[in-house]
This record gives sequence, C-alpha cells and structure tokens, in this order.
Amino acid sequence: MINNIQEKVSSLNYELDYRVKLRQHVKKLPPLEERDRRILKSLNNEGIYITTLTELGFTSTSQMLDAARSLLPSMGTANYNDSVENPPEICIVTDLPEFYNWGKEQRLLNIIENYIGLPVAYHGVHLRKDFANKNQFATLLWHRDIEDRRVLKIMIYLNDVEEKHGPFEYVPSHLTSKYQLNYYRIKYKIKNSGGINDETLNQIIPKSAWKPCPGKAGTVIIADTRRLLHHGTLRTQERSVLFFAYTANPPKQPQLCTHFWDNSYPRPEFYLKYDEVKLGTLPTLGTSK
Repeated sequence: MINNIQEKVSSLNYELDYRVKLRQHVKKLPPLEERDRRILKSLNNEGIYITTLTELGFTSTSQMLDAARSLLPSMGTANYNDSVENPPEICIVTDLPEFYNWGKEQRLLNIIENYIGLPVAYHGVHLRKDFANKNQFATLLWHRDIEDRRVLKIMIYLNDVEEKHGPFEYVPSHLTSKYQLNYYRIKYKIKNSGGINDETLNQIIPKSAWKPCPGKAGTVIIADTRRLLHHGTLRTQERSVLFFAYTANPPKQPQLCTHFWDNSYPRPEFYLKYDEVKLGTLPTLGTSK
C-alpha cells in the first residue's frame, strides 16, 4: 500500500516537472518555415504526416539512398519460410554519416522540437527488412511505443509498398484518445498480452476505421508512435524501410532507446570496410545539436 502511494506521488511529481519544462521551453522553440508549419499542424492534430523525400528536399537524401542501395543486397539472404514466424532483419546504421546526417537535418529537428516541445534526443537509425508472415507477432501486433510521452519515428520506404508488402497501419488518434472508452479497453489488453491482433482490435474498433499507409519508394511517414495505435501489417513480400527515432532529451525511459546505437542488432558488414567512419567521429548520440 505504502509503495503504491509512493509510486503515485513520484509519478505526479514527474508529470508536474514535465509540464513546467514544457512551459519554460516554449520561448526557445525554433522558428519554422511555412511549409514545415503544415507538417507540425498535422502532427498536432493527427499524430502523423505523410510526405516524400522529394517534397522534403533535403540535400543529404541522395547520399542516404546510395548508401541504402549498397547495403540492402546483403540483407535477407537466408531462406525464410512464411509458414513460421520470420522476424525482421535489422542493421544499426547510426554510425554511417549518410544515414545519421539525414536524420539531423536542421529543418527536420526544428519540426520535431516544436512537436515534442522540449530539446530533442535523436537516438539513431535502423535499416530494416521485413519478411513474409502469416501470423501476427511482435510489431505485427497492434501496439504503442512507450519510450517517452511523445515518440516520433520516421519511416522511409525503400521499395514500393502495397498491401502485399505490409504497409504501416494506424488507428486515427481521436478513436483511441484518453477521452474514449476504447483507450482503456486497448490499454488493458496490451498490458496483458503485449499487443493486440487484428481479430481482437476489430471487436473494439472496426477494421473500416484503420488507416493503412501504402506508398511508393521514397514515401516518408512521420508518426507519433506513442500516441497512435499502430503496427506493420501481414505481408506476402519483403519490405525494406529506414527507421529514425526521436524523443525528448532525456526520454522518460532511456533504457528503451539504446537499441538504435548499442549492440542489440548487428552493424552491416559494409560498415567494417568503411574506412572513413570510426566510432566517436559523429556528434554525441541522443542529442539534437
């Protein structure tokens, strides 16, 4: 009983401190260009914005894509059987400047800081291949990320993604807000099972309300994966994606963010041959500046 009270008091104090920091940082938020205010508005209203690499127009895009094309042929070379669970193959590419530099484009960091409302922690980059699966497990189940109060993930499709490739899919935020009974029903089920399959979610929120996000190669999805209930859909063909991750600095649960730069996943063999890149030559990970 005493422990529960202490936990609640600690949580309340933490929340109050967070609110104070938000108010204090308002005057420090960087200005945005008009085109980027539209992105921020969509993130604030819907928790998601979908665009393309071409529309963003970052100068570092061509180098990033060239590096991705160099690495992808060496991934997913094992024999996968869609009758079993095939986990994705993930490479940490945070150490490679072609990827890291795209994720720290100043315009991008400015948008993210305005949305999060605090200094930004840029955790790193995953290059990922997802394979055919018939059953839902892990991130194929509906879930929310819990690293922080606001968690922005940027997904870049590296191949055309149709239904057969398993696009990112989400439930509109207004259907699962804290003011909806659905929020608590979903939270309870996730807490007890770690994720929700399609059949279970369909009983709470009809499939007709779900929003799949197919797109051509170069599609960019900026989403608050804490706010949005989301998953990767079942697929019959491979999908290749880049994932960039951002939270406030520091995040509420920093121990959940380390897999973008520690040894949770391998670094590509290409990295070992890349003489110009050495650990320690890049800006400190986990910071926006």
